Amino acid sequence: MWRYLAGGVAALLMIAAGWMLFSSRATTEPVLPGMPQSAPASSLGVPEDAEAAVPEASDRTREEKRFDRYDKNRDGGIYKEEYLASRQKAFGKLDSNGDGRLSFDEWSAKTVAKFTAADKDKSGVLDRAEFSTTAVKRKAKPRCSCPSPKTADDDN
Repeated sequence: MWRYLAGGVAALLMIAAGWMLFSSRATTEPVLPGMPQSAPASSLGVPEDAEAAVPEASDRTREEKRFDRYDKNRDGGIYKEEYLASRQKAFGKLDSNGDGRLSFDEWSAKTVAKFTAADKDKSGVLDRAEFSTTAVKRKAKPRCSCPSPKTADDDN
């Protein structure tokens, strides 16, 4: 029975020690080793006016930037012509004969070309392997161009 009592007391002591350790770290600011508590920027080799030279991030939201892309004449309003300009470009690419009308053949030309390229055996039917080549190719997300951290082996 005394073992249970000793284990309970030990558990309570560990909880109390953890709580005290956690609360002491939460109230103090971490200091880097070898660094004074409050070093002015000039003592670190940074010119005092360097902080003023740092560019400010734009406060414009994504929606404001999108609005500005559509507002071509920068008058603060988007006219129907400005709003449809991107669609007119796409329509112009599809309208191969330039008659201002989009036939089904013009509209489906890219899809027909994709089907024909995928149909390797020219059977008019795509099997599973041929169909898998028609999947949309997504652009890879750019990787971080951050320099890799130095290791002890790099110094040798």
